[in-house]
Amino acid sequence: MSERRAVCLNCMDGRTQLPVIQWIMKNYQIDFVDMVTEAGMDGFLADQNSPMGEIHRMVNISTNINKALMIFVVGHFDCRGNPVDEITHRTQIAAGVKRIQNDYPDKDVIGAWVNDQWKVEKL
Repeated sequence: MSERRAVCLNCMDGRTQLPVIQWIMKNYQIDFVDMVTEAGMDGFLADQNSPMGEIHRMVNISTNINKALMIFVVGHFDCRGNPVDEITHRTQIAAGVKRIQNDYPDKDVIGAWVNDQWKVEKL
């Protein structure tokens, strides 16, 4: 049986890693989640001036070599790398999803928010 993978563009904050991985695996029948991290990933992706070279390199490895089926863009409560309010985070996640969808039109790109209870919500 072949493994099912996803790639997740997430904040480097360790508090988000396990909740997000577990949520993706449970809700999308994924076996492994490749994690690409950046401090305040949602804000990074929403900023059209952010250099995407390393992000693309890692996502390309995940999608082309590891055969990731989908891509997730995540933001979270109490982000120290992107200290903005929840509404701004949600807007940035949506902008990040759009940017990644434009770069990878053959993949499903899903946004997610990690709330103040460390629960993951699909956006």
